[in-house]
Amino acid sequence: MVQLDPQAKLLIEKAEAAGHPELYELEPFAARKQFLELSKAVAVEPVAVGSIEEKKIEGAGGDIRLRFYRPTVVSKQSPALLYFHGGGWVIGDLNSHDGICRWLSARSGCVIISVDYRLAPEHKFPAAVDDCLAATRWVAANGDTMGIDNTRLAVGGDSAGGNLAAVVSQLARDDSGPAIAFQMLIYPATDMTMAEPSHQAMGSGYRLTKPLMEWFIEHYLNNESDRHDSKASPLFSHNFTDLPEALVITAGFDPLCDEGARYAEKLVAAGVKTTYAPYHGMIHGFLSMGGWLDVSRQALDYASNQLAVALRSI
Repeated sequence: MVQLDPQAKLLIEKAEAAGHPELYELEPFAARKQFLELSKAVAVEPVAVGSIEEKKIEGAGGDIRLRFYRPTVVSKQSPALLYFHGGGWVIGDLNSHDGICRWLSARSGCVIISVDYRLAPEHKFPAAVDDCLAATRWVAANGDTMGIDNTRLAVGGDSAGGNLAAVVSQLARDDSGPAIAFQMLIYPATDMTMAEPSHQAMGSGYRLTKPLMEWFIEHYLNNESDRHDSKASPLFSHNFTDLPEALVITAGFDPLCDEGARYAEKLVAAGVKTTYAPYHGMIHGFLSMGGWLDVSRQALDYASNQLAVALRSI
């Protein structure tokens, strides 16, 4: 029987002992503040990168802020990953996921572009999708001026960000571009109906709970029918062919575990080159917990290597 990683168990115990209110008990503004504070407390020590710069681009709902992380050694035209942060489409920002983006850039040798997409409930579905797709299209069209090779372009993200990366990959295929070479889906949300068994088995006691997932979804979606829209639930797409090569990472003690695994299965069945990497003893969000979890840093190295191999082999 798979056991919860001892470091993850200790982290859960410390979090519970701290006595913070549950995120779903807070208003979104307060939840964002608490999430950022907790993220910084468990994040990996920031690794050095060559440079960090920000740029604003025009989106359908206003400016979209992009943060570019460049490795120490860059080529004239570097491969790049657009990174969509997690946080249930409601919380999270460029700063809460700074550690992941730094690590991926430094270890993969790729430019990482973190996307500050609009959050719910101020901006309901599909605002986040629209922003992430707009950012991807902008980089594909203008990346050469930023030292980016648009033939080696990837998308990725964790949790809600993994959801957005999967959706953008589907939409880019259906809209004849931009061409995406690789998708990195880290414990992605793929089924808004929450029908998979892991939502029941892992829905309490492991930080991401069933009430919290419902809180996220209720803030993000407009109505119940949105749960079945493939732009919200990419698992419900009718077509999985011709999608980018994928890395799918899941955590065993995570309500989203089964829907991530099922998404990987759908990709494989459709003939998409897919690497499925289950971290059986881990909890949701573990890649953001590198300051506490040894496995987090190992998984970040693994994801960085998969990204580097995929984009450099093109």
